Amino acid sequence: MSKQYFDISFYEFFLELSLNNQKSWFDENRKRYENDVKQPFIDFISDLLVCMSKFDSEYKELTAKDCLFRINKDIRFSKDKSPYKLHCSASLQIGGRKKMWPGGIYIELGAEGCGIYSGVYMPEKDDLLMFRNNIANNLNQFDKAINESNFIKYFGEVLGTKNKIIDATLKEAAAKQPLIFNKQFYVAHMFEPEKSFDSDFIEYIIDVWRSALHFNTVLAGKIQ
Repeated sequence: MSKQYFDISFYEFFLELSLNNQKSWFDENRKRYENDVKQPFIDFISDLLVCMSKFDSEYKELTAKDCLFRINKDIRFSKDKSPYKLHCSASLQIGGRKKMWPGGIYIELGAEGCGIYSGVYMPEKDDLLMFRNNIANNLNQFDKAINESNFIKYFGEVLGTKNKIIDATLKEAAAKQPLIFNKQFYVAHMFEPEKSFDSDFIEYIIDVWRSALHFNTVLAGKIQ
């Protein structure tokens, strides 16, 4: 799907917002935000979902609205009271942005950086144990997944903080695969804003996403 969604005006908005992060400025520039930022991002996410659905039909059930995060920040418990984020973001997960499960992607485009993420971040206690067991029960497949050439090309390594102590039943497997100690299992690929100007930007994102599919399949315990 060759199409240019973004240009310099998308990022210029966020650069100026970073210097004027207040409601009065945003209100004065709201039409600019709608035209140069929000709508191009909605169009991009909508078309990205169409492309993802060609590989997994469950993505047909999603709309951009299911995936997008608001630009407004939740400042209730933050020391930083600036009201707006300096990026657009979306979580393209089967079940929508609130579903934290391996398989989809989180994408962020903004003045502070651009990136695509996959895997699981901050899972609940029971889910974490399940992911660890899925790795332990499929050590060879997990090793293959994280050593695939495209996985290494785009992501390099699996990220996440670690526990010092884990369930005794996992110690033998963890001795073979120390990543089982992780509290999160996520991957990140960062890129320059100019990459999003390319007419084949969606194909690029699809290629990055697919490079994490084997990894996500093992995490989810879907290895046949």
